[in-house]
Amino acid sequence: METGIGSVDGPKGAPSGAVACPATFPASSPTFVGSPEATLGRHLARRLVQVGVGDVFAVPGDFNLTLLDYLVAEPGLRLVGCCNELNAGYAADGYARAKGVGACAVTFTVGGLSVLNAIAGAYSENLPLICIVGGPNSNDYGTNRVLHHTIGLPDFSQELRCFTPVTCYQAVVNNLDDAHEQIDKAISTALKESKPVYISVSCNLPSAPHPTFSRDPAPYFLAPSAVIAETGDSWFNCQKLKLPDGCGYEFQMQYGSIGWSVGALLGYAQGATDKRVIACIGDGSFQVTAQDVSTMLRCGHNSIIFLINNGGYTIEVEIHDGPYNVIKNWNYTGLVDAIHNGDGKCWTAKVTCEEELTAAIDTATGDKKDCLCFIEVVAHKDDTSKELLEWGSRVSAANSRPPNPQ
Repeated sequence: METGIGSVDGPKGAPSGAVACPATFPASSPTFVGSPEATLGRHLARRLVQVGVGDVFAVPGDFNLTLLDYLVAEPGLRLVGCCNELNAGYAADGYARAKGVGACAVTFTVGGLSVLNAIAGAYSENLPLICIVGGPNSNDYGTNRVLHHTIGLPDFSQELRCFTPVTCYQAVVNNLDDAHEQIDKAISTALKESKPVYISVSCNLPSAPHPTFSRDPAPYFLAPSAVIAETGDSWFNCQKLKLPDGCGYEFQMQYGSIGWSVGALLGYAQGATDKRVIACIGDGSFQVTAQDVSTMLRCGHNSIIFLINNGGYTIEVEIHDGPYNVIKNWNYTGLVDAIHNGDGKCWTAKVTCEEELTAAIDTATGDKKDCLCFIEVVAHKDDTSKELLEWGSRVSAANSRPPNPQ
């Protein structure tokens, strides 16, 4: 793994030759310094568009606000505001599965450490994901200052050290002279390695011009590889859900990760613009990331979400049962109705038997096909597939192996 860190000792000599290489926020006019055509913020935004990123999932914070202005102002980008950084990271993960590359933008430390788990998940899944962090002012590096939204130390590298094991390249951009090189190398490395990268941009640099930020940077000659993964959670015989033949829907289930749920569905649906995405989500996963149902409604999604309510972390139950696997039951349809709040198109239903499920699917794929449809399926806690039982048994046996003799 490589790390690119800009100089903290002042400007360097210019390199020889430039490197050529709707739920959305309304367009705004950034406060430009110098030429509005050749700034770091515009260069980064154009690079994202060039590699196929059309949506950036973001949470605003003190250190990334000016950078977000440039992402908003880029005609080829949509900035999708998420309810928290973890969901933004999972949304970028889901988008990368649909489009081949994804991106998220958060603020320094308080946002970066929050998004970290999603970045690690993308690393394990070999997904090219560009994690952009608005960093400290370039003048603060090396000054021994303690900044807010940090862990209370004057060392600004703690976030970088956390990201290093779960990204294939890290760029700390705090100097204009090598900023274009670092940004270009980070993005191209993400595509070549099919892994996440970390780009930290000092908060005072996005509006700064530099000769190396050409008005229209020469396009990359790298095609992002299509990484579309079958994912599937809840482990509840979701394969038994019957949908009309030839409906053309994209049916996404989710394996494993508790968090790969609403956030990832948001990102996948943003990427799969020509299909209606259908997801099967466990109640445990939903409770972790439920907030971004509001973002899906704001984006006008017509996805179908099957919430499998069996009162707990069923996958953990099949590995090793205990009271910690039981969760508080929610009024899930009531929660989604409250999030909807009459603004947008949303339809919910709660089903407890096969006949009710069939009727709900008919409605979701018929009269309510233009709505975000949320169907709560009440299932017994032991209603699991044979494959899950076998898998849980194998994992339990592997986890409980005694220590080797010393």
